[in-house]
Amino acid sequence: MSQTHQAAGTGRRTTRGREPGRATLVGIGSLLVVLTNAVIFILPPLLPVIQAQYGLATVAEVTWLYTVLTLGGGAGFILLPRLADLHGDRNANVAAAAFLTVGALVPAIGDSYPTLLVGCALMGFGGAAQVLPLGFLRRGLGESGITVAVAVLVIGTGVGIVAGMIGGGLIVQTLSLQSFFVVLTAIGAVTTVASYLLIPHLPPAERGGRIGVVGTVWMIAWVAAILLTLTQGLVWGNAALIPLVLGVVGGIAWFRVERRSSNAVFDVALMKAPLVTASCICITLFAAVNAAFLLLVSTYAQIIPAALRPVDAYGLGLSALDTGWLMLPFALTFVVGGAIADRPVNNGRVVPVFVSGALISAAGLAWLALAHDQQWHYLVGAAVIGLGCSIGYAAGFTLVQLAVPEEKAGMATGVAGTFLAVGFAFGTALVSADLSASLVPVPGTTLEVAAENLYGVGYWLAGALALAVVLTVLVSTNRSRRRTGGVVA
Repeated sequence: MSQTHQAAGTGRRTTRGREPGRATLVGIGSLLVVLTNAVIFILPPLLPVIQAQYGLATVAEVTWLYTVLTLGGGAGFILLPRLADLHGDRNANVAAAAFLTVGALVPAIGDSYPTLLVGCALMGFGGAAQVLPLGFLRRGLGESGITVAVAVLVIGTGVGIVAGMIGGGLIVQTLSLQSFFVVLTAIGAVTTVASYLLIPHLPPAERGGRIGVVGTVWMIAWVAAILLTLTQGLVWGNAALIPLVLGVVGGIAWFRVERRSSNAVFDVALMKAPLVTASCICITLFAAVNAAFLLLVSTYAQIIPAALRPVDAYGLGLSALDTGWLMLPFALTFVVGGAIADRPVNNGRVVPVFVSGALISAAGLAWLALAHDQQWHYLVGAAVIGLGCSIGYAAGFTLVQLAVPEEKAGMATGVAGTFLAVGFAFGTALVSADLSASLVPVPGTTLEVAAENLYGVGYWLAGALALAVVLTVLVSTNRSRRRTGGVVA
């Protein structure tokens, strides 16, 4: 099936006139992936600064930044890839970069908590640009497009995560919050112009199609309800069950309606292709592992042991910048993982790749569950977990792309991206709940931090998510065999 889709795409590509250079397309795609991931992960080191500068009384107010960022991202992952299919890659990428720019400009001008919330929502929507290169690289590079696009996505994600954490630390030490958003606005403006100039303006990949307004709004609503529960569930308590139930029920009803719709947002038949549903679930689980690991590391590393009572003392006492450097092995092994997964996935051996990525991630998490009180422990753990997660991401995004023809690359990207957003929100919520289970006071302040033993529990929980990948692909493979056996019989 993948060979048929790629050949069809290659033949259509020759009628579009002069194509931009390979290096140009890869360069702008890499910029988009690195920038959008850096924006997301630059926030953790800035949270104490934001809380102090805007006089926020509770941590719950600070977490709303992540909530609106995630909600904006959920909408962006649904709309922007589909916009690329129907109205052209350049238009979709320019729109995404423009949202990032305006999102940074709003708090740069307003310099207040309300404007920061608005800015985070806009930047979250534009952050869906991180997956758009999957579409225009596949369409622009012919048969090698999927391989290159997934490599750019996986490697750029790893680099962007670490660049964001290091950048956040540098900002805390050298710039004011408002100055940071001014700089980010300038970077976003350059990216917008580069997207317009460098991404080819080609005829829409899917002719005659249109975005189903009702189905799109409906999907954004139920995805947002689930993400809202995952990001604010601890603050709302039992009340969080209301949007969760609404989201689940709304999602089930949406799937039933979309299956019969002539203008579906996503091709529901895509999810019936072999291992596609399992791949999307695996993307969610790897994203949850990724988010859980990053939150556990950034929290533990910046706690100052001397600030706690001797009986409660733990932490590495690192600065935000030092914590970012501690994550460097994570980015380095992210580069390797995509290359390892490419050949076996394209040869149909996706199950062993998923299992390998999951077991490697689980091994790194088990290591940190047992040893996480020295800096070198994290250097080792970050390298192992980065390798496992990158293998898993590469397998998941590649398989979903192989399941659709070139003209629907954006639609497939949107499906995988939505599962990615849910995974990050779930991993963050899971670890937040774990670290809130038992708190110890910081003497002389009104602050409280998690009890030390909860970090080991958090790593074991993240390891269980990694092992759930193995269960997911084995169950999916077994069901496929039964279905095939039934058809043969």
